[in-house]
Amino acid sequence: MSEIRAGLKYSSSHEWIRLEADGSVLIGITDYAQQALGDVVFVELPEKGEHLDSGNEIAIVESVKAASDIYAPISGEVLELNEGLIEEPSLINSSPYDLGWILRLRPKELESLRDLMDEHEYEAHFKED
Repeated sequence: MSEIRAGLKYSSSHEWIRLEADGSVLIGITDYAQQALGDVVFVELPEKGEHLDSGNEIAIVESVKAASDIYAPISGEVLELNEGLIEEPSLINSSPYDLGWILRLRPKELESLRDLMDEHEYEAHFKED
């Protein structure tokens, strides 16, 4: 069974988003997504300062099975990248919600978080997949 954490928001394409105290958000992929991918061997990240639009590609995660695009759940500016993923991409597998986050974003508007799923809605969604 995949871990789904309370207090996060989720996209239909299996990204999670966590609002931080400073108003920024962390974005990563869910436990369900990393299990489906298998062993992650490479991560391609965007540029710091880049503006990302909701629904557009923000990163590419390559596993032993396939390469998969990761999408922006909301729009905003990239503030920080998880550089640890360059050296150790398997952090996405071992710690998808903690050490395996992908990037920190300054949201264009926080209201767009309301359009994402909570943990109960996400659990129902991925059981349908």
